[in-house]
Amino acid sequence: MITITFPDRDTEKRALAYLLGRFSGRVLRSGEHLVPEAALEALADQNIPFSVRGKATYVEQLAAIRGAAPTTVQ
Repeated sequence: MITITFPDRDTEKRALAYLLGRFSGRVLRSGEHLVPEAALEALADQNIPFSVRGKATYVEQLAAIRGAAPTTVQ
């Protein structure tokens, strides 16, 4: 998985509309997106600008899967 960002909200919406149903991925609270490497080529083919932040760490991938932290049980 690769971490990417988009230059503005409109571009992000356009990219998400294209990626949905084609690739799996996650949106992090920071506004960054975790996408498979194949999605990068697809975004470039659609002329959708994005910036690559690098490979997602194991912790980032795990946090994206888990979602919000669970509440404490009393």
